[in-house]
Amino acid sequence: MQRQLVERELTSEGPSRTAARRGRRSATVNLAESPLTWLHARGHLDDRQFAAGEQLRADWERAQLSASITMRWDAVRIKGTADRGLNATERQIAAKTRFDGAVTAAGPGLADVLWRVVCAGETLPLAEKALAWPVRSGKLVLKLALDRVAGFYRLG
Repeated sequence: MQRQLVERELTSEGPSRTAARRGRRSATVNLAESPLTWLHARGHLDDRQFAAGEQLRADWERAQLSASITMRWDAVRIKGTADRGLNATERQIAAKTRFDGAVTAAGPGLADVLWRVVCAGETLPLAEKALAWPVRSGKLVLKLALDRVAGFYRLG
């Protein structure tokens, strides 16, 4: 896969979506890093499915569900959350509740591919192999799962 590297300004919420301004702290970000972005850019996912996957991944990150080997003292800062008025712990619990609800809405047979591709960042061929699925079946199953997640998040 071709890398798409861009410079992003570092803010207290993380890398911004706009280009870095001269003299500010910046980081290099690979826009082609996500398997969902790759699928969406090639027309395999529509805008609704892509938005559902990004919302699921945002809730995964807000809830801090990824594995860690040490205690983390820093709070996840994601600008524009819908959980205004809540403290950091309540925002994390709300994100975990939304994530669990979305995965439950996808269904038991579809949650595995959602987690692997959306949250863990595995490519579809790797997920298909790990789940012992036939080649090229992952895209169809992922699209079904993302449609159900989009329904849960009420994306139009």
